[in-house]
Amino acid sequence: AASRAPITLMKLAEKRALGEPIVMVTAYDHPGALAVEAAEVGLVLVGDSAANNVLGYADTVPVTVDELLMLTRAVRRGLKAPLLVGDLPFGSYEASDAQAIATAHRFVKEAGCDAVKLEGGGAMAERARAIVRAGVPVMGHVGLTPQTATALGGYRAQGRTAARAKAVLDDALALQEAGCF
Repeated sequence: AASRAPITLMKLAEKRALGEPIVMVTAYDHPGALAVEAAEVGLVLVGDSAANNVLGYADTVPVTVDELLMLTRAVRRGLKAPLLVGDLPFGSYEASDAQAIATAHRFVKEAGCDAVKLEGGGAMAERARAIVRAGVPVMGHVGLTPQTATALGGYRAQGRTAARAKAVLDDALALQEAGCF
């Protein structure tokens, strides 16, 4: 794995165009990153799910930027080739484009992320657009969005009616239009 070329967004687009599988996993620490590197995984997400899977919170909402940056730095130290995506936690990008850009820049500068992830379409597509314009690739996330699960009445399957499925599709298209991958 040490000689494997880094995975880039261009390489991912090429794999997609060729119909090749793309493997993405979540890692929260250095030992996990070493295992991911050895398995030759293409993308690694340090998700806000570290809140309830590692840090003992009841859900993802309380996790802070500083907590996720610490975990993401540990993962970065274990990776050479995979594209690293840092999850922007709840409350770190919603208020304004300036807040979203500043948080995304921290994940790139302080943790070595290649991209960031944010949840939701609609208004969040504008936040994604601002981050992309500021030079940081953004992975979009629609459907079941844990950061806003309470607004949805808890963890529930999304898109189960035609209207809701259309809304999820519209969110995905809005993020794509904003420049997300």
